[in-house]
Amino acid sequence: MDTKELYREILNEHNLNPTHKKELPDATSVLNGVNPSCGDNITINIKAQDGKIVDASFTGSGCAISQASCDMMIDLIVGKSEEEAKKLCDVFMKMITGSVTEEELESLDEAAALQDIAKMPARVKCAELGWRTMKQALSANASSASAQNPHC
Repeated sequence: MDTKELYREILNEHNLNPTHKKELPDATSVLNGVNPSCGDNITINIKAQDGKIVDASFTGSGCAISQASCDMMIDLIVGKSEEEAKKLCDVFMKMITGSVTEEELESLDEAAALQDIAKMPARVKCAELGWRTMKQALSANASSASAQNPHC
């Protein structure tokens, strides 16, 4: 099996069987993100305690890329500090723009499966939506907020 086929399987698995797509009633930060060009509409829910992300989830609808990207992102950020999660977001954005190093790419684990999205400009916003929304939620310490994602 070649690398591209493996990446497609990872993306499909996270889209069809997302681990983290559920309500999170005790979330400490909640932020809605919208990608109007594609119709993606997701809500990121984060439960943080003492600066550490102890749980997270997402709800909403969107294309396979946006849904899988959110699920992979949450796999990575649960158990991390809020600062570590923001840094992972920065690495993800570097990957999408094609300026990531191999070492940084390894830190993204399965989310690296989205690396080829950089070659599909129309889909970049789909992949970035959950990550940008998560970073905004942590930066603003949002609580039941809603915001149009300015970068989408």
